[in-house]
Amino acid sequence: MIKFANVTKKYGGTAAVNRVSLEIPEQGFFCLLGRNGAGKTTLMKLIAGHVGSTDGEITVDGKRVSTGRMPECVNFIESGSVQFNMKVSDLIATAAALQDDFDRDFAQEMTERFELNTGKKFRQLSFGMKTMLTTIIALSNNSKIILLDEPTLGFDAIMRDQFNTLLLESYQAHPRVIIVSTHLIDEIAKIAERLIIIDSGKILLETAIDDLDEKAYTLSGSSSLVMPLLGGLNCIGKTAMGSVMAAHIYDNRINPPAGVAIDRLTLQDFFINIVGGKRNEK
Repeated sequence: MIKFANVTKKYGGTAAVNRVSLEIPEQGFFCLLGRNGAGKTTLMKLIAGHVGSTDGEITVDGKRVSTGRMPECVNFIESGSVQFNMKVSDLIATAAALQDDFDRDFAQEMTERFELNTGKKFRQLSFGMKTMLTTIIALSNNSKIILLDEPTLGFDAIMRDQFNTLLLESYQAHPRVIIVSTHLIDEIAKIAERLIIIDSGKILLETAIDDLDEKAYTLSGSSSLVMPLLGGLNCIGKTAMGSVMAAHIYDNRINPPAGVAIDRLTLQDFFINIVGGKRNEK
């Protein structure tokens, strides 16, 4: 469905995306993680054809993507996206008139569930409700690819939970490619299937989130016991306090010896360590 072949995108002398090769299948719910400036938004804009690559080739649904050849099957919603200042009901009706396969029932159900005032104009809505409405419209048109860039900025915990439920229900009803970039790592992990980590414009990892439960873990104990275990393991970070050490691992599980504890590594801690752990080791 989506293929990056050695793609680079430069802004001036800076590579926002740097020699990325990546394949995304016809359906899947992806979480895109990266620090600020890591290249998340640029990666999404390249898929949507909003910016062109400096080098390499991007194809979507077998067709090459460029700013002059934007794929119709992609719906990219950037944080803070705006709509025409029409009533909510009129915006939904307009979107339905423009899309043959627009799911009116889904749009109506979601506007009612999230208590969107259909008589209000877009500018009268709160920031969170504007985002909710824009996403509902995007999901209702059943595009093959949905790209959401930091969609829950400004949401409280309850709205984030409602929003994640909306995404999950839409995906279950209409399996496709949904890619969500976010800083709220452990929340999105509850609903996403796969993880893409980007750092300094390069893809560090693309994997099933379920695999992390098995392969991401921490070994802790005295340094004299932990250090000999690390020779054949992919250690992504270490923390030492006196004679005690915690080593963060992304590798096949081992059976540690007595005196060494093994614990699950949360997705957030995994992310922190894989993008910065090795550079921060003492």
